[in-house]
Amino acid sequence: MQSFSSSPSSPGALSRRTMLAGAAALAGATATATATAALAQATPAASAASSAASSAASPSAEAAAGSAGRRPRAVVFRNVRPFGAAKPTDLVVVDGRVSDRPAPHGAKVVDGGGRIALPSLVDAHIHPDKTTWEGSWVSRRPASGIADYVAQDVELFHSQRRPVVERAYGLMSHAVSRGTRAMRAHADVAPAYGLAGVEGVAEARERLRHALDVQIVAFPQHGVIRTPGTAALLEKAAREGVIDMIGGIDPIGFDQALDEQLDVVFGIADRHGVGVDIHLHDRGEKGMRAMRGIVDRTRALSLAGKVTVSHVFCLPGLTDRELGSIAADLGDQDIALTTVAPSDSLVLPIARLREYGVRVGLGSDGVRDAWSPFGNADMMHRAHILGWVTDVRLDQELTDCYGVAAHGGADVMGLPHADFTAGAPADFVLVRGECLPQVVVDMPRRDMVVHGGVVVARDGEFLD
Repeated sequence: MQSFSSSPSSPGALSRRTMLAGAAALAGATATATATAALAQATPAASAASSAASSAASPSAEAAAGSAGRRPRAVVFRNVRPFGAAKPTDLVVVDGRVSDRPAPHGAKVVDGGGRIALPSLVDAHIHPDKTTWEGSWVSRRPASGIADYVAQDVELFHSQRRPVVERAYGLMSHAVSRGTRAMRAHADVAPAYGLAGVEGVAEARERLRHALDVQIVAFPQHGVIRTPGTAALLEKAAREGVIDMIGGIDPIGFDQALDEQLDVVFGIADRHGVGVDIHLHDRGEKGMRAMRGIVDRTRALSLAGKVTVSHVFCLPGLTDRELGSIAADLGDQDIALTTVAPSDSLVLPIARLREYGVRVGLGSDGVRDAWSPFGNADMMHRAHILGWVTDVRLDQELTDCYGVAAHGGADVMGLPHADFTAGAPADFVLVRGECLPQVVVDMPRRDMVVHGGVVVARDGEFLD
């Protein structure tokens, strides 16, 4: 098993690619439904959210808005092809949601020019506080473990002339221009920064509230137990309401305090009514012990549906029987998983996990930070990478890759699917292309990005 102390020159050298590998894959499974049906199909949790959204945007809701004296905000996106349909149609949006009723009189009309309309994407795991996006080039030094990367994080943070909010806003608005509708943003919390990371990301979130839905995780990158003062900062962040979730990191491999770390993290979540999202890079038995501890605490504290584990490197090496056992527990407690896709060495068996009702989302991870010069916060590109590293070929497999990037992340964040059904959020992108599988491969420019029925980006540029 890869050790955190491997030297950079060794075959198992620690890097973003080897340590933060976690390519979500489809485990060779192909659905028999059409591409449109596959993308539009919701998991039970997402279906409930979609039903609630549909009720909120039902004709009775529209009538209520009118009776209150407010004219519904209506837009018709003319001549678009949802999911790449052969025949263009008109998409009616009322008060930010797709409507199956005729457009109200006086509705604004936006011409789609025959472009494909696709659901906007969800970045289920990104670190916008660390980024150097739109800044000067940073030359990185070798690192042989998490502790080295953490030290370089601190150095880079203090060398930046731009505050967190400016850097995070630049990256997050860029993500919007590439078709991202929502993201779960992890922001470092440690004595070296205080709450500067979460506060900066929270300010960026506020500036982008018209264009992007954001959940913030207080992420103890330096360790919860090994770095004194971190637990108090996590408690403060939760108490002040600046975050949505409490994070954790490798309770055994890095913090070396399995029970103590998990007790702190879950205790804060329980006291303040926030969720949990834990980074788990530990492999083998270390990772599985942590997973069992997470499942046990989720069950004991009745936190089902509020816990996520990111990366989860311990799952791919399991036998089918072992995987089935832990997947059943994850499904029973509605514990979600997120993954990134930098290589094929640690592939999460998404199709198998879904058989047990496990929600799985895809994310960008770090973008041009101290850990790596790579990353672009473009979730269509991430769907493309997912297909590349898992060696898919068939149209349905490519469609499924897009589905993980669009609806998988929505499931993890508890958002309704943007699937063009009546009542669904009008969050979509317009691109030129022949069909959805081709779009995943070619990654065309996002000609238009719509959030809540409002055009928030054109021709790849964010509209302030």
